[in-house]
Amino acid sequence: MDRRRFVATAASLGTAAVTPSVLPAAAHAQPAPADGAADRAAWLARVDRIFLPVLRALAQGRLRATMPVETVPGATGREAVTHLEAVGRTLMGLAPWLALPASADAEGRTRAAAIDLIRAGLDHGTRPGGPDRLNFNEGSQPLVDAAFLAQAFLRAPAIWTGLPEATRTRLVDAFRSARVILPGFNNWLLFAATVEAFLKKAGDPTWDRMRVDYALRQHEQWYKGDGIYGDGPQFHFDYYNAFVIQPMLVDVLDACADDRPAWQAMREPVLTRARRFAAIQERLIAPDGSYPPVGRSLAYRCGAFQGLAQAALRKDLPGDVTPGQARAALSAVIARTLDAPGTVDAGGWLTLGLCGHQPGIAETYISTGSLYLCSAAFLPLGLPASDPFWTEPARAWTAKRAFAGEPIPIDKAIS
Repeated sequence: MDRRRFVATAASLGTAAVTPSVLPAAAHAQPAPADGAADRAAWLARVDRIFLPVLRALAQGRLRATMPVETVPGATGREAVTHLEAVGRTLMGLAPWLALPASADAEGRTRAAAIDLIRAGLDHGTRPGGPDRLNFNEGSQPLVDAAFLAQAFLRAPAIWTGLPEATRTRLVDAFRSARVILPGFNNWLLFAATVEAFLKKAGDPTWDRMRVDYALRQHEQWYKGDGIYGDGPQFHFDYYNAFVIQPMLVDVLDACADDRPAWQAMREPVLTRARRFAAIQERLIAPDGSYPPVGRSLAYRCGAFQGLAQAALRKDLPGDVTPGQARAALSAVIARTLDAPGTVDAGGWLTLGLCGHQPGIAETYISTGSLYLCSAAFLPLGLPASDPFWTEPARAWTAKRAFAGEPIPIDKAIS
C-alpha cells in the first residue's frame, strides 16, 4: 500500500491519519506517546492494510489466484493448506472487533463491510469444487487452522449466526471432517478440543467430549508452574503459550466448563495462570517495543503477545498493569513488527520475517497464510472506543520505566 492510500484509509475511519514507517528499525527506539484515539486509528489502519486484503480476496473467489505462497527451501505441500491458514488466523484476531455492535460512524461502516466480505468469502470457501474451496481435512495442517477459525466463532458468535444457513451447514460438515486428523501429543490437542468446543456452541449433537476432556486434563499434567505450560511433556522456551496454549484453554473452558464439574473446577486455576502469563508477557516488551527472538515460529510476529492481548480484551489484566499501560505496550510491539520496511510485499501480502522481510527465520511449516496469526495482538479492538483500554492515558510499560530509572513493582511468582 502506498503512502497516499494509507493516509486516506486512516482518514476514512474517522481518525487522524497514520503515516507508515519509512525509517530504519532503530528509529522506533522511543515511540512518541499517543492518546487512545490515535492508537485505535493506527491499529485500524493496519487492519485495513494487512488483514482486510485476505477477506476481500476470498469474497471475490480469488484468494488462491492472488495470494502468493512464500516458503523456505525444504517446505512442501504448503499450497494445499496455506489459504485456510490465512482465513482462520485473520478472523481469530479480528473476531471481537467484528462482533462489536453496529454503528453508523466510519469505523462501524468499515466493520459492516468486513462482515459482508466474510459472508461472501466463507460461501466461496465452502462451496464444493469452487476455486477457493478451503481444505479442512487433507494432510495434518488443516486441523490447526480449522481450530483458529472455530476460535474466531467462539469469540464472535454473532458472526457465526449471521452466516447464511447453507454456509453454516457446510462449515459444520467441514469442521467434523477435520476429525480424521490425528493431533500430536502437544499443543495440537487443543486444536482438536477447540473445534469440538465450537461444535458444542453451534448446537451440534455430535460434539466429542472426549477430545475436550483429553486436551484439558493433559495440559493440566503439562503445567510447569508460574503460569507456564509445557508444549507436551517438555518445556519449550518459545511463544506457544501465547500462540495457542493459554488462549485456547481459556476459550475452550469458556465454551465447555458448564458441561462437567471437573472442567468447571479447572477454570479458575487456568484463568489465574493466564493472568500471570500476561504479566510475564508485559515485562518481556523492551523499551523500544522489541522482545526476545527465542523459539520457533517467530514469523508470527506480534501474535506472540496474544496472552497479554486476550487479558486486556477480557478485562483481566494483572493488578500492576493498567489498561493504558497494556495499550502502550501492545502498540509498541505491533508497530515494531508490522511497520518495518518489507513487512508486506508489493501486492500487500505479509512476507516471511519478524521485523521486515527475513525469510531465513521461517520454518518449513510456515508460508504466507501462516503469518496472519499476528492478528492475535489486535484482540483489544473488540473493546469499544469508550473502554478504559482506549480512553486511559498511555503509560510506559514495565521495561520502559525500569530502564528509564523509574520505580517499578517487584515481580512475584504464583504458587
